[in-house]
Amino acid sequence: MAEYDNLCKNLAEKYPRDFIRWLLNQEPRTIKILKTELSIEPIRADAVTFLQTENRILHLEFQTTIKSKTPLGLRMLDYYVRLTRKYQLPVTQVVIFLQPTRDEIAFTTEYVSETTIHRYQVIRMWEQDSAIFLNNLGLLPLAPLAKTDSAPALLSQVAQSLARISDIETRQNTAAYTEIFAGLKFEQDLILRLLREETMQESVIYQYILDKGEQKEALRFLMRQLNRRFGEIDSPIIERIQVLSTAQLEALGEEFLDFTQVSDLVTWLEQNPGS
Repeated sequence: MAEYDNLCKNLAEKYPRDFIRWLLNQEPRTIKILKTELSIEPIRADAVTFLQTENRILHLEFQTTIKSKTPLGLRMLDYYVRLTRKYQLPVTQVVIFLQPTRDEIAFTTEYVSETTIHRYQVIRMWEQDSAIFLNNLGLLPLAPLAKTDSAPALLSQVAQSLARISDIETRQNTAAYTEIFAGLKFEQDLILRLLREETMQESVIYQYILDKGEQKEALRFLMRQLNRRFGEIDSPIIERIQVLSTAQLEALGEEFLDFTQVSDLVTWLEQNPGS
C-alpha cells in the first residue's frame, strides 16, 4: 500500500497551496517544500511531506494501513521535536487515513507516555465532505475516498469535475491519479463503468496487471500509454524498456505521468537500467 501513500506525497508537493488551504485554512504568501531527511540521526520519511509557509510548518503523514514499525504517535512526537529544533517555527501535524478502519489508531490524536503528552490532528477521509475535493484541482484525486451514501453518485460527480479540466495533459494526469485512489475503495467494474476517461480505465487495468505480476501485459499497456503521449517510440528505447522488471515497469508507469518529452523517458531509463 506504500504506493498510495507516495502518490499522496506527490500530490501534496505538486499542489502544496491547495493542501495548505484545506488543512490550515490560510492563504500563504510563500511555500517551501522541505527535505524529508531529518537530523540529528537521519530518518527517512518516504510518504511524509513537510511544507513551510512564512510562519508555520505543515507536516503531512498519509496512512493506508495502520501497521507501523514505530508507533504512530511516537513517530509524530519524533518529527515534531526534530522540526522544531531545526526550523524554530510552529508545527501543525496532520495524519490522513485513506481507508476506512475501526482501529483506535485512526481515532487517536495524542501520544501519551509517563511524562509527555503530544497532540496532533487526524483526518479520516471517509468522513470528509466530498465537495471540498470535487471543487479543487489539487485535491480532486482524493475525492473518491470522501464520505458518500452512493458510490455511483460520487464517482459520477468526480467524472464531471475531471471533464471540466480544460488542459488535456492536466486532465489525463489528474484522471489517472483519481482512478488509482478510487481503487482503494470501489470495485474495478464500477470504476470502469462510471469513470469514462480512457486513461483512467487503462490505469485500473494496469494496476490489476501489476498485482498479477504479468510483466508482458504490463509492458504492452505501458507501450500504449507512451505511444499515445509521445508518438512512435524509437526501437533502441523500446529495447531498453522491454528488459525492465515488473517492479521497474510499475515505477515507470507512475513516473511517466510527469514526463513532458521523450528525453525525460531516456533520462529515466539511464538512471534505471533493466536487468
